[in-house]
Amino acid sequence: MKRVSKRASTVSAAPKNRLVKNRLVIQIPAVFKPLLNLKKRIKLFYGGRAGGKSYAFADCLLIKARMQKLFIVCLREIQNSIKDSVHKLLCDRIRAHRFSDYRISDLKIENLITGSTFVFKGLRDQDGDKIKSLEGADIAWIEEAQRISKKSWEILEPTIRKKDSEIWISMNRETPTDPIWVALADQPDSYVFKQKVNYTDNPFCPQEMIELAARCKEKNAADYAHIWLGEPKAGGDEKLIPAVYVTEAQERGKSAGLGELQNENAEHLANGNSENPLIIGLDIARFGDDATVFCFRTGEKCVFEVYHKKNTVETANLATHYLQTLHPVRLFLDIGGIGAGVYDMLIERGFSNVVRGVNFGEKARLSDRYANKRAEMWDSVRLFLTESHALLPPDSALCDDLCAVNKSYDKYGRLLLEDKGALKRHLGRSTDRGDALALTFAMPVSESPSPEKQGLSLEELFKNQPSKGKW
Repeated sequence: MKRVSKRASTVSAAPKNRLVKNRLVIQIPAVFKPLLNLKKRIKLFYGGRAGGKSYAFADCLLIKARMQKLFIVCLREIQNSIKDSVHKLLCDRIRAHRFSDYRISDLKIENLITGSTFVFKGLRDQDGDKIKSLEGADIAWIEEAQRISKKSWEILEPTIRKKDSEIWISMNRETPTDPIWVALADQPDSYVFKQKVNYTDNPFCPQEMIELAARCKEKNAADYAHIWLGEPKAGGDEKLIPAVYVTEAQERGKSAGLGELQNENAEHLANGNSENPLIIGLDIARFGDDATVFCFRTGEKCVFEVYHKKNTVETANLATHYLQTLHPVRLFLDIGGIGAGVYDMLIERGFSNVVRGVNFGEKARLSDRYANKRAEMWDSVRLFLTESHALLPPDSALCDDLCAVNKSYDKYGRLLLEDKGALKRHLGRSTDRGDALALTFAMPVSESPSPEKQGLSLEELFKNQPSKGKW
Protein backbone atom coordinates (compact mmCIF):
# COMPACT_ATOMS: atom_id res chain seq x y z
CA MET A 1 0.00 0.00 0.00
CA LYS A 2 1.25 3.49 -0.86
CA ARG A 3 2.71 5.57 1.95
CA VAL A 4 0.85 8.87 2.28
CA SER A 5 2.80 12.02 3.07
CA LYS A 6 2.16 13.53 6.49
CA ARG A 7 3.54 16.96 5.58
CA ALA A 8 1.19 19.91 5.93
CA SER A 9 1.64 23.67 6.17
CA THR A 10 -0.22 25.94 8.56
CA VAL A 11 -1.47 29.29 7.29
CA SER A 12 -2.80 32.22 9.25
CA ALA A 13 -6.16 33.29 7.87
CA ALA A 14 -6.84 36.46 9.82
CA PRO A 15 -8.40 39.16 7.63
CA LYS A 16 -6.52 42.40 6.99
CA ASN A 17 -7.63 45.59 8.79
CA ARG A 18 -9.24 43.70 11.67
CA LEU A 19 -7.88 43.04 15.14
CA VAL A 20 -8.52 39.47 16.23
CA LYS A 21 -7.92 37.81 19.57
CA ASN A 22 -8.04 34.26 18.22
CA ARG A 23 -6.17 33.88 14.96
CA LEU A 24 -7.62 31.17 12.72
CA VAL A 25 -5.03 28.71 11.43
CA ILE A 26 -5.71 26.54 8.38
CA GLN A 27 -3.71 23.49 7.38
CA ILE A 28 -3.01 22.73 3.75
CA PRO A 29 -0.76 19.99 2.30
CA ALA A 30 2.80 21.33 2.14
CA VAL A 31 3.03 20.61 -1.57
CA PHE A 32 0.60 23.49 -2.23
CA LYS A 33 2.66 26.11 -0.40
CA PRO A 34 3.83 27.69 -3.71
CA LEU A 35 0.25 28.86 -4.29
CA LEU A 36 0.74 31.31 -1.43
CA ASN A 37 4.39 32.30 -1.47
CA LEU A 38 5.85 31.72 -4.96
CA LYS A 39 5.95 34.52 -7.52
CA LYS A 40 5.10 32.88 -10.84
CA ARG A 41 2.61 33.98 -13.47
CA ILE A 42 1.32 30.45 -14.04
CA LYS A 43 1.04 27.76 -11.36
CA LEU A 44 -0.03 24.37 -12.70
CA PHE A 45 -0.86 21.49 -10.37
CA TYR A 46 -1.72 18.12 -11.85
CA GLY A 47 -2.10 14.56 -10.64
CA GLY A 48 -4.55 11.84 -9.74
CA ARG A 49 -7.61 11.46 -7.59
CA ALA A 50 -7.63 12.45 -3.89
CA GLY A 51 -4.57 14.67 -4.14
CA GLY A 52 -6.55 17.52 -2.58
CA LYS A 53 -6.03 19.99 -5.44
CA SER A 54 -9.51 21.53 -5.44
CA TYR A 55 -9.69 21.93 -1.66
CA ALA A 56 -6.21 23.44 -1.49
CA PHE A 57 -6.89 25.88 -4.34
CA ALA A 58 -10.16 26.97 -2.74
CA ASP A 59 -8.60 27.40 0.73
CA CYS A 60 -5.61 29.35 -0.61
CA LEU A 61 -7.82 31.70 -2.63
CA LEU A 62 -10.13 32.33 0.31
CA ILE A 63 -7.12 33.09 2.51
CA LYS A 64 -5.54 35.49 0.00
CA ALA A 65 -8.87 37.23 -0.56
CA ARG A 66 -9.05 37.99 3.18
CA MET A 67 -5.61 39.63 3.12
CA GLN A 68 -6.10 42.12 0.27
CA LYS A 69 -8.61 43.18 -2.33
CA LEU A 70 -8.54 40.74 -5.22
CA PHE A 71 -10.64 40.13 -8.30
CA ILE A 72 -10.69 36.33 -8.75
CA VAL A 73 -12.23 34.62 -11.77
CA CYS A 74 -13.01 30.90 -11.54
CA LEU A 75 -13.07 29.31 -14.96
CA ARG A 76 -13.84 26.05 -16.70
CA GLU A 77 -14.42 25.17 -20.34
CA ILE A 78 -18.21 24.74 -20.12
CA GLN A 79 -20.45 26.29 -17.46
CA ASN A 80 -24.12 25.91 -18.26
CA SER A 81 -25.09 27.09 -14.78
CA ILE A 82 -23.46 28.14 -11.53
CA LYS A 83 -23.85 24.54 -10.38
CA ASP A 84 -21.16 23.53 -12.89
CA SER A 85 -18.60 25.84 -11.25
CA VAL A 86 -16.52 25.74 -8.05
CA HIS A 87 -19.05 28.10 -6.44
CA LYS A 88 -20.42 25.34 -4.18
CA LEU A 89 -16.92 24.18 -3.21
CA LEU A 90 -15.92 27.68 -2.14
CA CYS A 91 -19.17 28.07 -0.17
CA ASP A 92 -18.53 24.73 1.56
CA ARG A 93 -14.99 25.79 2.51
CA ILE A 94 -16.24 29.14 3.82
CA ARG A 95 -18.68 27.30 6.09
CA ALA A 96 -16.12 24.67 7.10
CA HIS A 97 -13.69 27.37 8.27
CA ARG A 98 -16.50 29.49 9.74
CA PHE A 99 -15.49 32.58 7.80
CA SER A 100 -18.03 35.24 8.72
CA ASP A 101 -16.62 37.96 6.46
CA TYR A 102 -17.89 36.53 3.16
CA ARG A 103 -21.20 37.36 1.50
CA ILE A 104 -22.49 34.64 -0.79
CA SER A 105 -24.91 35.28 -3.64
CA ASP A 106 -26.08 33.12 -6.50
CA LEU A 107 -23.53 34.43 -8.99
CA LYS A 108 -20.59 35.72 -6.95
CA ILE A 109 -18.84 35.68 -3.58
CA GLU A 110 -17.58 38.86 -1.87
CA ASN A 111 -15.39 39.57 1.13
CA LEU A 112 -17.01 42.27 3.25
CA ILE A 113 -13.72 43.57 4.68
CA THR A 114 -11.24 43.61 1.80
CA GLY A 115 -13.75 43.96 -1.03
CA SER A 116 -12.44 40.87 -2.84
CA THR A 117 -14.78 39.34 -5.41
CA PHE A 118 -15.09 35.85 -6.90
CA VAL A 119 -16.91 35.43 -10.22
CA PHE A 120 -17.55 32.29 -12.26
CA LYS A 121 -17.36 31.88 -16.04
CA GLY A 122 -17.38 29.26 -18.77
CA LEU A 123 -14.63 29.89 -21.32
CA ARG A 124 -16.52 28.47 -24.28
CA ASP A 125 -19.16 31.17 -23.84
CA GLN A 126 -16.64 34.04 -23.90
CA ASP A 127 -16.38 35.94 -27.17
CA GLY A 128 -14.05 38.85 -27.83
CA ASP A 129 -16.29 41.37 -26.04
CA LYS A 130 -17.21 39.24 -23.04
CA ILE A 131 -13.62 38.18 -22.36
CA LYS A 132 -12.66 41.84 -21.79
CA SER A 133 -14.51 41.69 -18.47
CA LEU A 134 -11.72 39.45 -17.19
CA GLU A 135 -8.87 41.84 -17.99
CA GLY A 136 -8.69 43.21 -14.45
CA ALA A 137 -8.41 39.79 -12.81
CA ASP A 138 -5.71 39.34 -10.18
CA ILE A 139 -6.02 35.55 -10.17
CA ALA A 140 -7.70 33.25 -12.66
CA TRP A 141 -8.35 29.70 -11.44
CA ILE A 142 -8.92 27.16 -14.21
CA GLU A 143 -10.49 24.01 -12.78
CA GLU A 144 -10.55 20.73 -14.75
CA ALA A 145 -8.06 22.32 -17.13
CA GLN A 146 -7.64 19.07 -19.06
CA ARG A 147 -10.93 19.98 -20.76
CA ILE A 148 -9.79 23.43 -21.89
CA SER A 149 -9.60 23.74 -25.67
CA LYS A 150 -6.65 25.22 -27.52
CA LYS A 151 -8.85 28.07 -28.72
CA SER A 152 -10.05 28.91 -25.20
CA TRP A 153 -6.51 29.03 -23.86
CA GLU A 154 -5.28 31.22 -26.71
CA ILE A 155 -8.08 33.71 -25.92
CA LEU A 156 -7.62 33.63 -22.14
CA GLU A 157 -3.85 33.86 -21.70
CA PRO A 158 -3.35 37.33 -23.18
CA THR A 159 -6.53 38.57 -21.47
CA ILE A 160 -5.20 38.00 -17.93
CA ARG A 161 -2.57 40.72 -18.18
CA LYS A 162 -2.90 42.91 -15.09
CA LYS A 163 0.46 43.55 -13.43
CA ASP A 164 1.43 40.66 -11.10
CA SER A 165 -1.66 38.69 -12.12
CA GLU A 166 -1.51 34.91 -11.87
CA ILE A 167 -3.21 31.96 -13.54
CA TRP A 168 -3.79 28.93 -11.30
CA ILE A 169 -4.43 25.65 -13.07
CA SER A 170 -5.65 22.38 -11.59
CA MET A 171 -6.04 19.32 -13.78
CA ASN A 172 -6.14 15.55 -14.01
CA ARG A 173 -4.44 14.74 -17.30
CA GLU A 174 -6.48 12.87 -19.91
CA THR A 175 -4.06 12.38 -22.81
CA PRO A 176 -0.45 13.33 -23.59
CA THR A 177 -1.85 15.99 -25.93
CA ASP A 178 -4.19 17.87 -23.58
CA PRO A 179 -4.01 21.38 -25.15
CA ILE A 180 -3.13 23.24 -21.96
CA TRP A 181 -0.45 20.67 -21.10
CA VAL A 182 1.17 20.99 -24.52
CA ALA A 183 1.01 24.80 -24.31
CA LEU A 184 2.51 25.14 -20.83
CA ALA A 185 3.96 22.04 -19.23
CA ASP A 186 5.58 20.00 -21.96
CA GLN A 187 8.54 22.36 -22.18
CA PRO A 188 7.72 24.97 -19.49
CA ASP A 189 8.98 28.53 -19.69
CA SER A 190 10.56 30.24 -16.69
CA TYR A 191 7.26 31.89 -15.70
CA VAL A 192 5.52 28.50 -15.34
CA PHE A 193 5.59 26.49 -12.13
CA LYS A 194 4.29 22.93 -12.35
CA GLN A 195 3.82 20.41 -9.59
CA LYS A 196 2.53 16.86 -9.60
CA VAL A 197 0.29 15.98 -6.66
CA ASN A 198 -1.16 12.56 -5.90
CA TYR A 199 -3.02 11.04 -2.98
CA THR A 200 0.36 10.01 -1.57
CA ASP A 201 1.19 13.72 -1.14
CA ASN A 202 -2.03 14.51 0.70
CA PRO A 203 -1.74 14.08 4.49
CA PHE A 204 -5.52 14.46 4.76
CA CYS A 205 -6.36 11.70 2.28
CA PRO A 206 -9.09 9.52 3.87
CA GLN A 207 -8.16 5.92 4.60
CA GLU A 208 -11.07 4.79 2.45
CA MET A 209 -9.50 6.47 -0.59
CA ILE A 210 -6.11 4.90 0.13
CA GLU A 211 -7.77 1.48 0.24
CA LEU A 212 -9.66 2.19 -3.00
CA ALA A 213 -6.37 3.09 -4.69
CA ALA A 214 -4.76 -0.13 -3.46
CA ARG A 215 -7.64 -2.23 -4.80
CA CYS A 216 -7.50 -0.44 -8.15
CA LYS A 217 -3.77 -1.13 -8.41
CA GLU A 218 -4.34 -4.84 -7.79
CA LYS A 219 -7.11 -5.12 -10.38
CA ASN A 220 -5.86 -2.92 -13.22
CA ALA A 221 -2.41 -1.32 -13.26
CA ALA A 222 -3.24 0.94 -16.21
CA ASP A 223 -6.38 2.32 -14.53
CA TYR A 224 -4.41 2.89 -11.34
CA ALA A 225 -1.73 4.86 -13.21
CA HIS A 226 -4.34 7.11 -14.83
CA ILE A 227 -6.87 7.53 -12.01
CA TRP A 228 -4.62 7.61 -8.97
CA LEU A 229 -1.16 8.57 -10.27
CA GLY A 230 -2.38 11.20 -12.72
CA GLU A 231 -0.79 9.73 -15.83
CA PRO A 232 -2.45 10.31 -19.20
CA LYS A 233 -4.56 7.46 -20.49
CA ALA A 234 -2.45 4.63 -21.82
CA GLY A 235 -4.79 4.17 -24.77
CA GLY A 236 -5.23 0.43 -24.49
CA ASP A 237 -3.16 -2.48 -25.73
CA GLU A 238 -1.63 -0.47 -28.56
CA LYS A 239 0.77 1.25 -26.13
CA LEU A 240 4.20 -0.36 -26.01
CA ILE A 241 5.00 0.58 -22.40
CA PRO A 242 2.24 0.69 -19.73
CA ALA A 243 2.32 3.96 -17.78
CA VAL A 244 2.30 2.24 -14.39
CA TYR A 245 5.79 0.79 -14.94
CA VAL A 246 7.18 4.20 -15.84
CA THR A 247 5.65 5.92 -12.81
CA GLU A 248 6.86 3.18 -10.49
CA ALA A 249 10.40 3.51 -11.87
CA GLN A 250 10.21 7.27 -11.37
CA GLU A 251 8.96 6.88 -7.81
CA ARG A 252 11.89 4.58 -7.07
CA GLY A 253 14.23 7.08 -8.69
CA LYS A 254 12.84 9.93 -6.62
CA SER A 255 13.25 7.88 -3.43
CA ALA A 256 16.85 7.13 -4.47
CA GLY A 257 17.62 10.82 -4.86
CA LEU A 258 17.31 11.25 -8.63
CA GLY A 259 16.01 14.75 -9.24
CA GLU A 260 14.41 16.41 -12.22
CA LEU A 261 16.53 16.54 -15.37
CA GLN A 262 19.28 19.08 -14.78
CA ASN A 263 22.95 19.75 -15.32
CA GLU A 264 25.52 17.66 -13.43
CA ASN A 265 23.28 14.59 -13.40
CA ALA A 266 25.98 12.65 -15.23
CA GLU A 267 28.71 13.61 -12.77
CA HIS A 268 26.42 12.66 -9.90
CA LEU A 269 25.91 9.21 -11.41
CA ALA A 270 29.60 8.73 -12.10
CA ASN A 271 30.45 9.59 -8.50
CA GLY A 272 28.18 6.80 -7.31
CA ASN A 273 30.95 4.22 -7.77
CA SER A 274 28.63 1.75 -9.47
CA GLU A 275 30.04 -1.70 -10.24
CA ASN A 276 28.03 -1.74 -13.47
CA PRO A 277 29.53 -0.36 -16.69
CA LEU A 278 28.38 3.07 -17.80
CA ILE A 279 26.58 3.23 -21.16
CA ILE A 280 25.64 6.52 -22.83
CA GLY A 281 22.84 7.00 -25.35
CA LEU A 282 22.92 10.23 -27.36
CA ASP A 283 19.88 11.39 -29.33
CA ILE A 284 20.77 14.44 -31.41
CA ALA A 285 18.26 17.18 -32.25
CA ARG A 286 17.18 17.25 -35.87
CA PHE A 287 14.98 20.35 -35.80
CA GLY A 288 14.89 23.61 -33.87
CA ASP A 289 12.28 22.49 -31.34
CA ASP A 290 13.91 19.12 -30.67
CA ALA A 291 16.33 18.52 -27.81
CA THR A 292 19.75 16.89 -27.76
CA VAL A 293 19.64 14.35 -24.95
CA PHE A 294 22.33 12.27 -23.27
CA CYS A 295 21.12 9.26 -21.27
CA PHE A 296 23.60 7.76 -18.79
CA ARG A 297 22.69 4.24 -17.71
CA THR A 298 24.58 2.13 -15.23
CA GLY A 299 22.83 -1.04 -14.14
CA GLU A 300 19.26 -0.16 -13.21
CA LYS A 301 19.87 3.57 -12.74
CA CYS A 302 19.44 6.23 -15.45
CA VAL A 303 20.02 9.97 -15.48
CA PHE A 304 19.76 12.46 -18.32
CA GLU A 305 21.23 15.72 -19.58
CA VAL A 306 19.08 17.80 -21.94
CA TYR A 307 20.39 20.54 -24.22
CA HIS A 308 18.73 22.84 -26.73
CA LYS A 309 19.96 24.58 -29.86
CA LYS A 310 23.35 22.86 -29.99
CA ASN A 311 25.12 22.53 -33.33
CA THR A 312 27.17 19.49 -34.33
CA VAL A 313 30.46 20.88 -33.04
CA GLU A 314 28.97 21.84 -29.67
CA THR A 315 27.34 18.41 -29.38
CA ALA A 316 30.61 16.68 -30.25
CA ASN A 317 32.39 18.77 -27.60
CA LEU A 318 29.84 17.74 -24.97
CA ALA A 319 30.25 14.08 -25.94
CA THR A 320 34.04 14.46 -25.79
CA HIS A 321 33.77 15.87 -22.28
CA TYR A 322 31.66 12.95 -21.08
CA LEU A 323 33.89 10.39 -22.78
CA GLN A 324 37.04 11.78 -21.16
CA THR A 325 35.63 12.37 -17.69
CA LEU A 326 33.20 9.46 -17.21
CA HIS A 327 34.97 6.70 -19.21
CA PRO A 328 31.87 4.86 -20.46
CA VAL A 329 32.07 1.38 -21.96
CA ARG A 330 30.00 2.53 -24.94
CA LEU A 331 28.45 5.67 -26.34
CA PHE A 332 25.67 4.88 -28.83
CA LEU A 333 24.44 7.78 -30.93
CA ASP A 334 21.79 8.18 -33.58
CA ILE A 335 23.57 8.80 -36.88
CA GLY A 336 20.42 9.69 -38.80
CA GLY A 337 20.38 13.30 -40.00
CA ILE A 338 23.08 15.52 -38.47
CA GLY A 339 24.13 12.78 -36.04
CA ALA A 340 26.50 11.43 -38.70
CA GLY A 341 28.57 14.61 -38.45
CA VAL A 342 28.93 14.25 -34.68
CA TYR A 343 29.90 10.60 -35.11
CA ASP A 344 32.61 11.48 -37.63
CA MET A 345 34.11 14.09 -35.30
CA LEU A 346 34.21 11.67 -32.37
CA ILE A 347 35.91 9.01 -34.47
CA GLU A 348 38.43 11.60 -35.71
CA ARG A 349 39.16 12.50 -32.09
CA GLY A 350 40.16 8.93 -31.31
CA PHE A 351 37.04 7.40 -29.73
CA SER A 352 36.48 4.59 -32.23
CA ASN A 353 36.88 1.95 -29.51
CA VAL A 354 33.92 3.35 -27.57
CA VAL A 355 31.58 5.19 -29.95
CA ARG A 356 29.04 3.27 -32.03
CA GLY A 357 26.69 4.79 -34.59
CA VAL A 358 23.11 3.53 -34.73
CA ASN A 359 20.52 3.96 -37.47
CA PHE A 360 17.00 3.53 -36.10
CA GLY A 361 15.78 2.11 -39.40
CA GLU A 362 18.49 -0.50 -39.79
CA LYS A 363 17.97 -4.24 -39.48
CA ALA A 364 17.42 -5.54 -35.96
CA ARG A 365 19.76 -8.10 -34.43
CA LEU A 366 16.72 -10.29 -33.82
CA SER A 367 15.18 -9.64 -37.21
CA ASP A 368 12.62 -12.42 -36.80
CA ARG A 369 11.04 -10.54 -33.88
CA TYR A 370 11.51 -6.87 -34.74
CA ALA A 371 10.81 -4.93 -37.93
CA ASN A 372 13.81 -2.63 -37.37
CA LYS A 373 16.42 -1.50 -34.86
CA ARG A 374 14.14 1.13 -33.34
CA ALA A 375 11.50 -1.45 -32.39
CA GLU A 376 14.19 -3.72 -30.92
CA MET A 377 15.73 -0.97 -28.77
CA TRP A 378 12.41 0.35 -27.50
CA ASP A 379 11.22 -3.14 -26.61
CA SER A 380 14.41 -3.50 -24.58
CA VAL A 381 13.34 -0.39 -22.69
CA ARG A 382 9.98 -2.03 -22.03
CA LEU A 383 11.68 -5.12 -20.64
CA PHE A 384 14.04 -2.94 -18.60
CA LEU A 385 11.06 -1.22 -16.94
CA THR A 386 8.85 -4.27 -16.49
CA GLU A 387 11.39 -6.91 -15.49
CA SER A 388 13.98 -5.03 -13.43
CA HIS A 389 14.10 -2.60 -10.53
CA ALA A 390 14.71 0.35 -12.86
CA LEU A 391 15.22 3.85 -11.45
CA LEU A 392 14.29 6.90 -13.53
CA PRO A 393 14.25 10.60 -12.65
CA PRO A 394 10.75 12.02 -11.92
CA ASP A 395 10.52 14.02 -15.12
CA SER A 396 7.10 14.40 -16.74
CA ALA A 397 8.48 14.81 -20.28
CA LEU A 398 10.40 11.54 -19.93
CA CYS A 399 7.24 9.82 -18.70
CA ASP A 400 5.26 11.18 -21.65
CA ASP A 401 7.92 9.98 -24.11
CA LEU A 402 7.93 6.45 -22.75
CA CYS A 403 4.14 6.19 -22.54
CA ALA A 404 3.37 7.75 -25.93
CA VAL A 405 4.69 5.13 -28.35
CA ASN A 406 2.07 2.94 -30.04
CA LYS A 407 2.90 -0.54 -31.24
CA SER A 408 1.67 -2.75 -34.07
CA TYR A 409 2.93 -5.75 -36.03
CA ASP A 410 3.96 -6.13 -39.66
CA LYS A 411 2.77 -8.88 -42.00
CA TYR A 412 5.46 -11.20 -40.64
CA GLY A 413 4.28 -10.74 -37.05
CA ARG A 414 7.28 -8.61 -36.08
CA LEU A 415 7.00 -5.72 -33.63
CA LEU A 416 6.62 -2.36 -35.41
CA LEU A 417 6.42 1.04 -33.73
CA GLU A 418 4.39 4.07 -34.65
CA ASP A 419 6.11 6.26 -37.25
CA LYS A 420 8.17 9.07 -35.70
CA GLY A 421 6.32 11.71 -37.71
CA ALA A 422 2.91 10.53 -36.52
CA LEU A 423 4.22 10.27 -32.97
CA LYS A 424 5.46 13.85 -33.06
CA ARG A 425 2.09 15.05 -34.34
CA HIS A 426 0.07 13.56 -31.49
CA LEU A 427 2.67 14.18 -28.75
CA GLY A 428 3.53 17.65 -29.99
CA ARG A 429 7.31 17.02 -30.08
CA SER A 430 9.88 14.30 -30.63
CA THR A 431 10.51 11.58 -28.04
CA ASP A 432 14.10 12.72 -27.52
CA ARG A 433 14.46 11.48 -23.94
CA GLY A 434 12.90 8.12 -24.73
CA ASP A 435 15.10 7.67 -27.79
CA ALA A 436 18.24 8.45 -25.76
CA LEU A 437 17.31 5.75 -23.24
CA ALA A 438 16.52 3.31 -26.05
CA LEU A 439 19.96 3.91 -27.57
CA THR A 440 21.63 2.54 -24.42
CA PHE A 441 20.18 -0.83 -25.45
CA ALA A 442 21.41 -0.69 -29.06
CA MET A 443 23.83 -3.60 -28.61
CA PRO A 444 24.73 -5.97 -25.78
CA VAL A 445 27.47 -4.57 -23.52
CA SER A 446 29.19 -6.60 -20.83
CA GLU A 447 32.82 -5.50 -20.85
CA SER A 448 34.59 -2.79 -18.89
CA PRO A 449 36.53 -0.21 -20.88
CA SER A 450 40.01 -1.54 -21.51
CA PRO A 451 42.07 1.66 -21.44
CA GLU A 452 41.65 4.00 -18.50
CA LYS A 453 41.15 6.86 -20.93
CA GLN A 454 39.64 6.78 -24.36
CA GLY A 455 40.41 9.16 -27.18
CA LEU A 456 42.97 11.88 -27.59
CA SER A 457 43.50 14.60 -25.02
CA LEU A 458 42.78 18.19 -26.01
CA GLU A 459 46.51 18.89 -26.22
CA GLU A 460 47.10 15.84 -28.42
CA LEU A 461 44.26 16.75 -30.74
CA PHE A 462 45.44 20.31 -31.29
CA LYS A 463 49.05 19.14 -31.60
CA ASN A 464 48.12 16.67 -34.33
CA GLN A 465 45.75 19.03 -36.13
CA PRO A 466 47.03 22.57 -35.61
CA SER A 467 45.27 23.95 -38.67
CA LYS A 468 41.81 22.54 -38.01
CA GLY A 469 40.64 25.43 -35.87
CA LYS A 470 38.69 25.31 -32.63
CA TRP A 471 36.07 22.76 -31.68
